Amino acid sequence: MTKNEILIRSIPSSEIFRIIPLLQKLGNHSISETLLKERLQEMVQQNYECLGVFDAENLIGVCGLWFQTRHYAGKSVEMDHVIIDDAYRSHGLGKMLTEYVSEYAKQKSCAWVELNTYVHNFPSHKFYYNQGFVAKGYHFVKEL
Repeated sequence: MTKNEILIRSIPSSEIFRIIPLLQKLGNHSISETLLKERLQEMVQQNYECLGVFDAENLIGVCGLWFQTRHYAGKSVEMDHVIIDDAYRSHGLGKMLTEYVSEYAKQKSCAWVELNTYVHNFPSHKFYYNQGFVAKGYHFVKEL
């Protein structure tokens, strides 16, 4: 694999189920494939886009993008479920993807890019700090 063979492009909503095998690697094993499909179908009806990282036609990475306008940031994009297949990690693809997202967001007049990462995922924290991200707060959740 060379970086010249890698392509980042939008995944059309008609092909969104292609991302399921990578989503399943994120550790959400309790979510069935049927439920993932239902949620993805709903997501593509909202302000959601999905980028794929391809080695030829092989999908090796994904990054969901949620576009919104926030009172504190203006127009922004939130990166969601970012994953690069294990076999392709440590080759600069994550950096390539975050740079792509930043440029794409600028083209869409976004003021900033934001994301969440699990508090115990220290390697991701280091990676995102190295890409110019800063921690602005905590993301709290409450299951209902």
